[in-house]
Amino acid sequence: MPTASSNSTASTSTTSATASTSTTSAAAISQIYHQPLPDLLFEAQRIHREHHNPYAVQLCTLCNIKTGACPEDCAYCSQSVHNDTNLKPEPLLDLDEVVAQAQAAKANGSTRFCMGAAWREVKDGPQFDRVLDMVRQVAALDMEVCCTLGMLNADQAQRLKAAGLTAYNHNLDTSPNYYGQIITTRTYRDRLETIRTVSAAGISVCCGGILGMGEALQDRLDLLAALAELDPAPESIPINCLVPVPGTPLQDVPPLDPIDLVRMIATTRILFPQAMVRLSAGRLTMSDELQALCFLAGANSIFTGPKLLTTPNPDSNQDQQLLTRLGMVAKAL
Repeated sequence: MPTASSNSTASTSTTSATASTSTTSAAAISQIYHQPLPDLLFEAQRIHREHHNPYAVQLCTLCNIKTGACPEDCAYCSQSVHNDTNLKPEPLLDLDEVVAQAQAAKANGSTRFCMGAAWREVKDGPQFDRVLDMVRQVAALDMEVCCTLGMLNADQAQRLKAAGLTAYNHNLDTSPNYYGQIITTRTYRDRLETIRTVSAAGISVCCGGILGMGEALQDRLDLLAALAELDPAPESIPINCLVPVPGTPLQDVPPLDPIDLVRMIATTRILFPQAMVRLSAGRLTMSDELQALCFLAGANSIFTGPKLLTTPNPDSNQDQQLLTRLGMVAKAL
């Protein structure tokens, strides 16, 4: 039976997520994506086995530490003040509550605990000080610690690093060309600057996007090209599927073609051999078969727990049952 550490073909070094420079041009990415699906999956699985344990999936938990009242106008988001979603804003959680959630997540097999706040940007003061305490306390549990708090400056990034932060999530969401159709209150350049600030502080970058927001296929490929241009490349790439929320501008967008998702996962794995490719939002409507295909395509992480910020998510028992059926295991640190 496979274990989380058994992998005779995996590389001993998984610290770099650098994309291959020979495969990051727009034409090369398109060629990878459009090859026959059996060839695409074969190549993705070959690369996946070179760098990762093919049986292991990292379990992560995302905690919404501050809910709603966000000034950004992201068209997909239930927490934006611009969207009429009837979400009740809630203040920043107490330290003890967050630590308790992290302890429960660890008990359920999660090795990475992510904390998200509905802020446009980090502001110095008591609330940020409380977040720093959260990072310290979660890091003390011997878990990877990730935050997504919006834009931040160099000093704030350094303080997060000193507190023990493992990674900072700041998604590009979509392509540079389509971005303005989704968000107008923050530019693509703003996002790239935040990512550079995080990298300069020595914090690992978690950066991905959202599929199924009405974008064209070329936008998805351009998103991958934008991720490949980051230096260093992200060590963690969440691939989210839109969860349409009533009251948002994207509430009636048709669902993503499942094969398109599998192709994106496989192409991401080929472009970023050593990154953790995280099958993120939207899993509640995915069949077990689709999730299995995504693992075969190179996804090696999921978010477990009842919610991803405000959207529903499969419960931990359901995830464990799926991994058991597939002969897979939760990845250990």
